[in-house]
Amino acid sequence: QVQLVESGGDLVPPGGSLRLSCTASASIGERFNALTIGWYRQAPGKERELVGFIIPSGITKITDSVKGRFTISRDNTKSTIYLQMNDLKPEDTAVYYCKLRHSTVWGQGTQVTVSE
Repeated sequence: QVQLVESGGDLVPPGGSLRLSCTASASIGERFNALTIGWYRQAPGKERELVGFIIPSGITKITDSVKGRFTISRDNTKSTIYLQMNDLKPEDTAVYYCKLRHSTVWGQGTQVTVSE
């Protein structure tokens, strides 16, 4: 199955911005264009939750807790999904993952830490 790799996590101050990337295996080619991919996050001691997802047309759905601050986009030429995170808050601290719809496979994620 397709492998997705997250990158871009960092330590940032409250109010800062960060862009995460989710890149698919180079072999995916045009099949990437038809994928629905979600961003998820898991904070310490909490369950993993859906942040949002993007469908092939580029339409997105963002969870209420980050709506207005986070946006998801895709660049099919790079087989990459982005999560733009603005006005970061300490509550956004988590490991962020991307995953194909209907997939049961999770990667290592990328750590986002927003300092207190």
